[in-house]
Amino acid sequence: MLDRLRDGFQNAVNRLVGSPSIDEKEIKEFVKDIQRTLLAGDVDVHVVLDICQKIEKRSLDEKPPPGLPRKDHIVKILYEEFVRILGEGGKLDLPTNRANIILVVGIQGSGKTTTIGKLGRLLSKRGYRVGVIAGDTFRPGAITQLKTICADINVPVFSIENEKNSVKVAKAGSQYFREQNANVIIVDTAGRHKEEKGLLDEMKQISDAVIPDFTFLVLDGTIGKAAFGQASAFHKAVTVGGIIMTKLDGAAKGGGALAATAATGAKIFFIGTGERVDDLESFNPTRFVGRLLGMGDLQTLLERARELETAADEKHIKRMMSGKLTMNDFLLQIEQVKKFGSLRKILEAMPGFSQAQVSSENIEEVEGKMKYWRAMIQAMTPPERDDPELLNSQRIKRIAKGTGVPERDVKDLLTRYKQAKSVMKASKGRQFRAMMKQMNRQE
Repeated sequence: MLDRLRDGFQNAVNRLVGSPSIDEKEIKEFVKDIQRTLLAGDVDVHVVLDICQKIEKRSLDEKPPPGLPRKDHIVKILYEEFVRILGEGGKLDLPTNRANIILVVGIQGSGKTTTIGKLGRLLSKRGYRVGVIAGDTFRPGAITQLKTICADINVPVFSIENEKNSVKVAKAGSQYFREQNANVIIVDTAGRHKEEKGLLDEMKQISDAVIPDFTFLVLDGTIGKAAFGQASAFHKAVTVGGIIMTKLDGAAKGGGALAATAATGAKIFFIGTGERVDDLESFNPTRFVGRLLGMGDLQTLLERARELETAADEKHIKRMMSGKLTMNDFLLQIEQVKKFGSLRKILEAMPGFSQAQVSSENIEEVEGKMKYWRAMIQAMTPPERDDPELLNSQRIKRIAKGTGVPERDVKDLLTRYKQAKSVMKASKGRQFRAMMKQMNRQE
C-alpha cells in the first residue's frame, strides 16, 4: 500500500538520523527529500509547499522538549504535520431514532457504487436499518449493479423503472424508506466529472430535494493530484461532509487523500482496502500516517528513529576503530562535545586519559577553536571530507578564505584531526562504544 510514498519517507528519515549533525543545511535537505517524495506521489504542489514550509519552520524554530533528541523531534514534527493536514479523521455516529440521509457523490469509475454496498454492509453490521436509493439514472447498468451488490448483503434498494429524473427518484425513495422505518437512507447519484456542469447542477438539485444529513465524496486513490480539482468542484456544488478513499489496496499513489482533504476541509471517514464487501475500514489518521512512514504509530516511529541513529553511530564507530576517520566523523565528535556539555567531560570519560595529562588551559583553548572547526569542515568539498590528505596548500588557502580564518587555523584543525585519528585507532572499541552510548544518553 502506498509503496512510493512510504519508501521516500523512510529514505528521508534514514538520511536524517544518519547525519553526523543537525543544522539548518541538514534540515533543508530533509525537507527537500520530503518535497520530492510528495511530488513524486502526485500530491498537488500547493499542498506540498504548505506542509513542507511548516515542517521546515517548526524544525528550525522549535526547541525539543527535555529528554528528546533533536532528530527525534524533527521526525515527530513530520508525523504531526501529516496528521494535521489529514485532520482528525471522521467518526460516523448517527442517531437511531430517526431517518439519516446520506448522499454519496463522485466521478464515474471512482468505485462509488461498490462503496455504497460496502457502506451499507458496515452500517448494517452496526445495527442500523439501511435502505439504498438507486439515484444513478445516467449510467447504463448502474441500477442492476447496485441491486446485485445489495442483494448479497440483504440491504433493500429503491428504484423506479424507466424513470430518468434522478431528483424524482431520490424524493420518492426517501419517502418510501421513511415509511419502512429505515434509520439510514443512502442515496446513490450519477458519476460526474468536475467539467460536467449539467450533472453537477443535477446533483445539487438532489441535495436540495432530500436535504442530506451527510454527503460523502468518493475519491479514487489512484488519481493523484487530480483529486484536488475534483474535490474542489464537488465541494462548490454540495457541501462535502466527508471523504471515502477507494483503491488503496494496489498501486495507489495515495497523494490524492492529502490533496482532497486540503481542498475541501472535509475529513476522511473511510478507506477502501480491497474488493470484498467487507473491505471498508474506518479511517484513523495516526495509523494512516504510520503506514505512509512504514513505522506504525508515533511511539514506534520514534523508537525506529533511535534504532537508525544507533546504527549510524555504530557505523561511524567501526570506521573510527579501523583508523579510517573522516572529517565527517570528526564533525560528529565535535557535535557530541556540544551534547555532552564540555570537552573536559569527554576526556574524563575516555579510557587512558586523566586531568593530569591535559591542562585546563589547553582544554579551554581547544573548546574555543571548536566553534570555528565546524565552519571549516563545512567549507570542504565531499571528497576532501572523506580524505583530508587531499588538502594541499591551495585547498587550505581556499578554505581559510571561505571561512574568514587564518590559514594556520586550518592547519591546526588538520593537526587535531590527525591526533584524534590516532587516538581512535589506539582506543579499545568496546570502551569507546560505551563512552559514546553514555554521551547519547546526555542528549
